[in-house]
Amino acid sequence: MMMSLHVYNTLTGKKEVFKSIAKNAVGMYVCGPTVYGEPHLGHARSSITFDVIYRYLTHLGYKVRYVRNITDVGHLEDEHNETGEDKIVKKARIEQLEPMEVAQHYTNVYRQAMHALNIIDPSIEPLATGHIPEQIETIAKIIENGLAYEVNGSVYFDVQAYVQRYHYGQLSGRVLEELLAASRADLEGTNEKKFHADFALWKKAGKDHLMQWQSPWGRGFPGWHIECTAMSSKYLGIPFDIHGGGMDLKFPHHEAEICQSLGAYDKPPVNYWLHNNMVTLNGQKMAKSKGNFITLNELFSGSHSLLQKAYSPMTIRFFILQAHYGSTIDFSNESLIAAENALTKLEESYKVLDSYSAAATSSVDEETEKEVLETVESCYEAMNDDFNTAKLIAALFGFSKIIHKLTDPVRPVQISAKSVEKLSDTYRSFWRDVLGMRPENANSEKIDDLLGILIELRQQAKDDKNYSHADLIRQKLEHLGIQLKDGKDGATSYFL
Repeated sequence: MMMSLHVYNTLTGKKEVFKSIAKNAVGMYVCGPTVYGEPHLGHARSSITFDVIYRYLTHLGYKVRYVRNITDVGHLEDEHNETGEDKIVKKARIEQLEPMEVAQHYTNVYRQAMHALNIIDPSIEPLATGHIPEQIETIAKIIENGLAYEVNGSVYFDVQAYVQRYHYGQLSGRVLEELLAASRADLEGTNEKKFHADFALWKKAGKDHLMQWQSPWGRGFPGWHIECTAMSSKYLGIPFDIHGGGMDLKFPHHEAEICQSLGAYDKPPVNYWLHNNMVTLNGQKMAKSKGNFITLNELFSGSHSLLQKAYSPMTIRFFILQAHYGSTIDFSNESLIAAENALTKLEESYKVLDSYSAAATSSVDEETEKEVLETVESCYEAMNDDFNTAKLIAALFGFSKIIHKLTDPVRPVQISAKSVEKLSDTYRSFWRDVLGMRPENANSEKIDDLLGILIELRQQAKDDKNYSHADLIRQKLEHLGIQLKDGKDGATSYFL
């Protein structure tokens, strides 16, 4: 008998049997990107992780409402000390654009990259700027409950008042004694707080600040954390089933969400916290400051100096799924090439099985029949064990061995048509529907040649000073998810 679904709940630090609040329905909220730059491998890991979780819950028969937000205001450069410019405002200032132009552009780029990775769109994708009234309303409730205070047009969450009623640090393990012992940095914007660990719910905006709204406390903008509390409660209620995000969001972001939910509603926000781990390079977290930061476009095009070649979106997806979502993944060209080879083997086995039909026979290999049933069960056991895609892939390689036995040109084994159907249905369900692996484009070389011709035609139009025609080619390609970037050696194409 197959085990029930177990998930590792970061809140309790152990695996628990998953029980949804509503029968046959799941509410899941996942923290999405802050849209001020191109999506990178870290974005891919989180999005692929929760895409597979969404897919498997759907496979089990749940109706899933999947909410993944877009942060387009309130995320400051120094998120821990809440200082510096808003990341989107800074990008807009540098590029001399409106903040919403920056947000819209990088939201489009993010969505295109997610589609390339075969990630299903969430049920709802709310924008922080589209939910300012809900955020103001939530802040007002926290103030009314005595757990926030207003100073000079800004509103801060009162951590010292909170700990008189609730347990602080229940998700991250931070304790008040540590916060009291920590040195209080004398940074701009923090000296008006009662306590240095208090965090901003609403920030007063200067007259030249590009993004600001009217509130009961004056003109300003929301803090980073409040958007997720306001939007998750609006679309999923309090509490809901699953909250997901990267491990780096446990503190301060997710800890703040728990504080805000209890502060506003006297209820914890969610029953199960799930966190995916990081992608590292030679044991170090990928970061722009370390020069080991790789965008998805660079991976797809092979244009980064650390890359030996371009890697397809399905190779990236498979590379990420080879490890359990709770473990770190160390990036290297060698590991990506190994993933590419393994992906090819499993895809070829799928194609062989797809064209295979059982011969009419009264003689079947009982050992192989049993092996099929055991491997089917292994697929479910893997995913029911906290969505363990690494174990699932191992089970699919078990299917691959069975397929080779069935199609051996010298001594093929025989199994019943019923077992072939079960093998085929299970392989398809877990390879295509749950892991979300789609076939690579068999005509990729022809597409590259066609792109080369279009790039040449565009260059000829530019040489002839027919700039409108050159722009039209670029715009048409961009509409198809292909971006052209001009360089000193000519234009390069990138699949978005």
